[in-house]
Amino acid sequence: MTRVLAIVSVLGRDQKGVVARISTYLAERDVNIEDIEQRVVRGQFLMDMLVDITDASASLDELIPGLLAIGDEIGMEIRVALHGQRERKRVAILVSKEAHCLEQIVADHRAGVLNGELVTVLGNHESLRELAEGAGLPFDWHASTDKAAHEEFLVERLAAAKADVVVLARYMQILTGTVVQPFAGRIINIHPSLLPYFPGANPYRRAWEDGVRVSGCTAHFVTEELDAGPIILQDVFQIDVGVDTVEDVRTKGRALEGKVLSRALQLYLNNEIVVINGKVVFKPGMRTLLRDMGGPQAQEAQRP
Repeated sequence: MTRVLAIVSVLGRDQKGVVARISTYLAERDVNIEDIEQRVVRGQFLMDMLVDITDASASLDELIPGLLAIGDEIGMEIRVALHGQRERKRVAILVSKEAHCLEQIVADHRAGVLNGELVTVLGNHESLRELAEGAGLPFDWHASTDKAAHEEFLVERLAAAKADVVVLARYMQILTGTVVQPFAGRIINIHPSLLPYFPGANPYRRAWEDGVRVSGCTAHFVTEELDAGPIILQDVFQIDVGVDTVEDVRTKGRALEGKVLSRALQLYLNNEIVVINGKVVFKPGMRTLLRDMGGPQAQEAQRP
């Protein structure tokens, strides 16, 4: 008999009895707990629990509402992830003229690394149309000389694409609340510096001019404050001061940008990260539990 596995995820204010409450509920319904990972971060309790519901005495339609009800009672968010039960998150990509980040995302998606569906590429130039359409992705663009009209275009196209998450693949534009607010916590950007150092324009040149010996890039969630959203991932490269030109610095950085951005997107799509008090925290054991379930195809069933 094929086993039916699920992940029960819990997030909320730390308090006594959470594990016992959920474990008892599951045991009473013949659900076997196979693995559990938990931690407390900044007063917030996180738990991921791998369970086998093959021989459960209650149906899935009964188990999930019961767990959600417990979450309501104790003031915590509870989610249930099942293998292959939900459509993957829909990913929209915003671009400008530089191709390397879009190329990396497309390559990783083709390789099966990204557990999401790429649904549209939107730009403020037409430069990357051939790349996008060559990858089988719809492409549209609108000049950003009129910012309000451009953002109206973005909001309309993102809504039409039913995007769940927006990726800024070297989009090179500052988004206002018109776009940020509807997608709060769901826009991921790559910035070419180790934030909070060198936010804003020309970070590679500024790092080179200042003679820093280590620079890098940062994938972060976008907020209305420029380059100040919660940091997801960073990676670094060395600068040979006095030898490297500013173009050498850019080349080294560009080699990392796509990889870091794609990896951050992968973490988001796999529900491996959560934002707590403005900081991105890696969920305990989620990568291992997803692997035990057969890979990143574990899907989420939760209250609409």
